[in-house]
Amino acid sequence: MQELYHAFLLAIVQGLTEFLPVSSSAHLILLPKLLHWHAQGLAFDVAIHVGTLCAVIAYFRTELKLMVNDWCRSLTGKKPTANSRLAWAIGFGTIPVGIAGLLFNNYIASQMRATWIIAISTIFFGILLGLASKFSSQKRTEHKLTWRDVLVIGSAQAVALIPGTSRSGITLTAGLFMGLTKQAAARYSFLLSIPVIILAGGLEGYKLYISDITINYAPLLLGFIVAAISGYACISLFLKLLDRFGVMPFVLYRILLGTVLLLNGL
Repeated sequence: MQELYHAFLLAIVQGLTEFLPVSSSAHLILLPKLLHWHAQGLAFDVAIHVGTLCAVIAYFRTELKLMVNDWCRSLTGKKPTANSRLAWAIGFGTIPVGIAGLLFNNYIASQMRATWIIAISTIFFGILLGLASKFSSQKRTEHKLTWRDVLVIGSAQAVALIPGTSRSGITLTAGLFMGLTKQAAARYSFLLSIPVIILAGGLEGYKLYISDITINYAPLLLGFIVAAISGYACISLFLKLLDRFGVMPFVLYRILLGTVLLLNGL
């Protein structure tokens, strides 16, 4: 029963923090440390990643259908559309993090999960998000992305491999600095998460496949369902409230969280 309770809370954390600009990896690393829980294991990581993947695909299902259709038509020589260009932008925007993951994933996983690194990353990139929100022009939509935008935002996403950075946070930051509106930057960030979650989940799934781990399926199923529901709700609520409240609540939360971690020397 305790294992299911832990799975429930961790899945909620994953579903919320995967898409909020506050770093899912930092919270998933810190929560077990703070509460002295045992790690849920590789299989659970795969389950909650699949859950958040289902959430973002379900939320953007209409847009994804249009993008896939127009992208396929563009391969046959049809005139590119806004949707096909966005599909290409998502694909090419994923390349930097894919390369960085292959080169540095093992090092980051073993050497960069210290709490002080998470704390400093949380504070620094939180402040950067606040500056982007305050000083950017915020005029263009995600359908007006240039190749320069894709390169900058995609490269920024690679930095999110460092725990505490936040993949959604740093891509939102880069999008704002490049002149996208808050809604456009957030939507492109969420769409970029699809191939990234597939890559991360695929890597973890492969590690699980070649291992001899005994799997308890009840926490996995619960984690998958809870992560999917909480992730979908998070995307919907975040996009609805973004223009009203902006990103400053998340900036303040990150600064507070990072400061507490540094002061307590966790």
